[in-house]
Amino acid sequence: MNTKKLPILLAILALVFSTLACASGEPGLSNVRTALDADGKNQTSTFSSTDTIYVVGEVSNGVKGNVVSSKWLVDNVEGYESGSEIDSSDLTLDADYTDYIVNFYFQPPDGGWPAGSYKVEIYFNGALNTTLTYTVQ
Repeated sequence: MNTKKLPILLAILALVFSTLACASGEPGLSNVRTALDADGKNQTSTFSSTDTIYVVGEVSNGVKGNVVSSKWLVDNVEGYESGSEIDSSDLTLDADYTDYIVNFYFQPPDGGWPAGSYKVEIYFNGALNTTLTYTVQ
């Protein structure tokens, strides 16, 4: 009877391993948000002029060499041209990660942020992933 159970056990193990292999999937970036903290737990889209602004996202199935990029832009701020780039930054994964939190942050300039609305474009491996809008009051 044990010889009959061995093929069944091997089939079950093969199914489990193939399911796990398929579950890993393609690298991706999700749950991108603006926040008051590096972990993204204090999510908000409204900031004071003295706040440090964080953009936080979650990389899944990340592969060494994947690149997450941010491009910070003026949206509607008095005295500034809409679409003007404020800053940009790239983060390159230094290893393979199943789940990984990435964050970008921008500290306020001397005198604080000018009031108005801003945008952050987030790219994953060169493709636009998310555009966030936030307001400074």
